[in-house]
Amino acid sequence: MSAGSPTIRIHPRDNVVIARRQLLGGTALAEEGGVTVAGLVPPGHKVATRAIAAGEPVWRYGQIIGTATQAIAPGQHVHTHNLAFSDFQRAHEPGAGAAPTAYVQAPATFDGIVRPDGRVATRNYIGVLTSVNCSATAARAIADHFRRDIHAEALAAFPNVDGVVALTHGMGCATASDGEELLVLRRTLGGYARHANFAGVLIVGLGCETNQIQGLVAQEGLSEGAWLSTFNIQDTGGTAKTVARGVAMVREMLVEANRVKRQPVPASHITVGLQCGGSDGYSGISANPALGAAVDRLVRHGGTAILSETPEIYGGEHLLTRRAASPAVADKLLARIAWWEQYTARNQMKMDNNPSAGNKAGGLTTILEKSLGAIAKGGTTNLVDVYEFAERVVARGFVYMDTPGYDPVSATGQVAGGANLICFTTGRGSAYGCAPSPSLKLSTNTALFRKQEEDIDIDCGGIVEGSDTVDAAGERIFRLMLDTASGRATKSEQHGYGQNEFVPWQLGAVM
Repeated sequence: MSAGSPTIRIHPRDNVVIARRQLLGGTALAEEGGVTVAGLVPPGHKVATRAIAAGEPVWRYGQIIGTATQAIAPGQHVHTHNLAFSDFQRAHEPGAGAAPTAYVQAPATFDGIVRPDGRVATRNYIGVLTSVNCSATAARAIADHFRRDIHAEALAAFPNVDGVVALTHGMGCATASDGEELLVLRRTLGGYARHANFAGVLIVGLGCETNQIQGLVAQEGLSEGAWLSTFNIQDTGGTAKTVARGVAMVREMLVEANRVKRQPVPASHITVGLQCGGSDGYSGISANPALGAAVDRLVRHGGTAILSETPEIYGGEHLLTRRAASPAVADKLLARIAWWEQYTARNQMKMDNNPSAGNKAGGLTTILEKSLGAIAKGGTTNLVDVYEFAERVVARGFVYMDTPGYDPVSATGQVAGGANLICFTTGRGSAYGCAPSPSLKLSTNTALFRKQEEDIDIDCGGIVEGSDTVDAAGERIFRLMLDTASGRATKSEQHGYGQNEFVPWQLGAVM
């Protein structure tokens, strides 16, 4: 795309182009055969390049993003007033686009923390988890005792410890004792309890909740010992005694946790969760494909990347099944899509009730358009496996995890599955962190980066402006992944994000 052009053409088949800046009526699009813009078109929004009849498909990325609801003339703004979601048959062709991965001969390294059992961490936290909402206040009080911004002296003797965090939630009771919701909650808590980024974990309960700690430990195969302790308020004798007991336990853990030293380890020990939030019309042009280029590099170096947010790949899943390493992997993905169609139907919702208001203001019109851009975060390598929410990820390479599109819930599932790094693209300006895993923020446009630089780690807006390329930005992102995994603090870590963003998926009825 020419840096001087006022629009961006993504694919030769497309009948719309994307405004690089705000376009005024009368602007001539020389690269589109002299089409003249009719009326105001905001940046990131679509402009028709030829006549589109009512009922005719609208194409972007070389894919259908919806159907024109009225006749659209060349040069007209294409958005919610004249474009709507339309369902159509997609050719899945499992494995048709799969190809051998070109692994590098000398993988990159980062400075990681190697645990005694061989797990590799990118951070070194003590975690305080809860079995139920009722123990959240006590858990937070334990962690707050060690907050550097409140009690500077609390961790002064432990410079190698990143912090003590309480990850609380609103669940754990008033649900079926043998239902899916409890199983998924325990799987999520179990994933965090065994996460390499925790040097030690306390699990605090109330005592009478449905989510009994013994049941959690048994389901997840956890072993209590020096680095995993569990107790509850009722047995301990009340809140004050529980907090005192927890503080004493953390103090004991800190001594050993502080003995860690970083050492060079292969990039294959990085597992990155891919997220996008506050997306705009540039997301699928700049930050998402740039992150995809970084993911391709990570996979070639032996690492793992987790794409998620099933409601936000809907309509574009055929691009993923084409990359499936086997028909069985494609079938697992399609089974999750079918589950979501049933799930939304029984809750009187639809899979196309997206994009959000902010997404639309940024130029996205239909879920098809949003999904096609979101999938670009996953790069181009084979899809090697599909996981359910918070399931432990054991495959190496590009994988998929079934999660909601709500970012805190989705990333919670990815971290529970083993993600020790999060990369989060945004076009509207999300503020997010994800303890115990560091979270990198990538802006899709430079205007956002300049406005919200205190929250954004890397700007991909040069791709939109024509001063940067997807591949060059992907290389910078990959190098920043390595630096972050080595201990470099992200913007969200500097602001103290991470504890409130722990949000397990609440699937069932609250009774």
